[in-house]
Amino acid sequence: MTELRERFKVAWSQALVGLDAAEQEAEKVLAKVADATGFGPEDVRRQARDFTERLQTQRREIERTIDEAVKRAVGRFKLPSRDEIDELRRRVDALSSRLDGLAAARAAPKEDQHA
Repeated sequence: MTELRERFKVAWSQALVGLDAAEQEAEKVLAKVADATGFGPEDVRRQARDFTERLQTQRREIERTIDEAVKRAVGRFKLPSRDEIDELRRRVDALSSRLDGLAAARAAPKEDQHA
């Protein structure tokens, strides 16, 4: 489970880095477009503000979608509870004790024959 959690963290980090890179690239493109079209400084600021708001909205939507997908993926795993693991451990210990007892009982008659 820890390995799975770590993989999701890495994937999430990579997705955020990708989004940051996309936002930076979009800002560069916007600056080039502004230069090419001859917008004034106030027009460029307004367009940049609108564009940034749209990017942030899309980023939040992508983050929400990823969060939901991760929750669904993790939910598909039928992981035992701590109590179930403890109960299984107790049962294995009891079986191990029984097997040790049977092995000792089986070895005892052989020792008697050699004596």
